[in-house]
Amino acid sequence: MKWPAAFSGIALIFAASAASASPPDQETEHLVVSGETLNGIANRAKVKRDVIIKANALKPPYNIRIGQKLSIPRGGQPATRPSASKISPTPSGSATYTVKSGDTLGGIANREQVPRILIAEANRIEPPYTLRVGQKLLIPRTRHHVVKDGETGFAISYQFAVPWQNIAIANGLEPKAALRPGQKLLIPTVLNTPGPAQTSAKPAPKPSSRFAWPLNGPVHRGFKSRGSGDYHDGLDITAPRGSAVRAAEAGEVIFARRDKAQFGNLVVVDHGGGWHSAYGSLSRITVKKGHRVTKGERVGLVGDTSITKRTELHFELRRDGKPVDPLSQLPGKP
Repeated sequence: MKWPAAFSGIALIFAASAASASPPDQETEHLVVSGETLNGIANRAKVKRDVIIKANALKPPYNIRIGQKLSIPRGGQPATRPSASKISPTPSGSATYTVKSGDTLGGIANREQVPRILIAEANRIEPPYTLRVGQKLLIPRTRHHVVKDGETGFAISYQFAVPWQNIAIANGLEPKAALRPGQKLLIPTVLNTPGPAQTSAKPAPKPSSRFAWPLNGPVHRGFKSRGSGDYHDGLDITAPRGSAVRAAEAGEVIFARRDKAQFGNLVVVDHGGGWHSAYGSLSRITVKKGHRVTKGERVGLVGDTSITKRTELHFELRRDGKPVDPLSQLPGKP
């Protein structure tokens, strides 16, 4: 693939978290999309409307909004929060929760009334969001804010000292979407996330390796030099949609927008010394041009926006503009 000719402009793209893949009559949480009503959701889920209202603490006239996550209780009873003894406060004001048999990330999120994506991010849990019994989860504390007349996302971000893109993700909003007076926003806490992300597919990096794997998963297609005819300038790494893609090395983001020709949603990072890395086919870009990223910092989420239409990450390394086989610079083997 050829890189875009220019790295000018920015269109920071965020999408609401994907809705549950379960059938409507089995899902335990539901992401509201355009045109839906509370009655329609209840009918399809085969759950009484009043049960959904109670489980989500909805107030008359029971309006719902696009991107809102609704808990869908099963067995006719609303989800209940665990006893206080199950949740332990931390010095930061957040809480920890010890996973029990039968727990799911969605269930814990529903009980704690914290979006699942915030718990996953705080604990660096990758799709398919598997938990283990005895695992301790950090539960981010959250605040709420009611939008005032004329208030902007920048003003709210400044007030709470939380990046607006974090607030937008927490509320299932597009960052550039207009706010309306009276709109209720959940304000997430910015956390220092623990340790490395859960992983099993890649070996630990060797001290001598400058670059790290941006993603854990099998290499679907490897590097082929340009003299080979059917050349391929990087690696196509397969992973579930929504998996976090992380910077292979620290540097400055010089491109963060959609490349309509080939790459789809694309991020390019300048590491200095003539080295650049590229991350294509993203479902979502989570950095912007000019942003300084650290090694291992998330730059986007796996998607299928490139010309291949496969759910994968297209990853490239280049030095002085020339493609370099990433396997020669990465630790271990694919």
